[in-house]
Amino acid sequence: MRYIRYACIAIFAIALIAIALANRELVMLKVLPQEAAGYFAMNPTIQLPLFVVIFLGIIVGLLVGFVWEWMREHAVRAEASRKAREIRKLEREVKRLKGEKHEGKDEVLALLDEAG
Repeated sequence: MRYIRYACIAIFAIALIAIALANRELVMLKVLPQEAAGYFAMNPTIQLPLFVVIFLGIIVGLLVGFVWEWMREHAVRAEASRKAREIRKLEREVKRLKGEKHEGKDEVLALLDEAG
């Protein structure tokens, strides 16, 4: 199974390298469209290779997805935390009750020993 994972990683790496080599041309990224830039005094631009733009888009998409999923699962995590606290409380109560049970047993045995 480990070799299959390494093979998949290698294939993925080769594909990323091929994409990077095929898309080395510089592209100009602008913050605003040309029509909207007229309303503002500036329109910052940057030139990057196309593969960097592609990879950054993938990374930003993954990060947005992770954050979205983390926020969506907040209720599930809160419920799990509440149940874990309840379980710890009940375990402490069971331990306390078992301790009382053993103490009570000792008293009964002591009374039986005195009577007998």
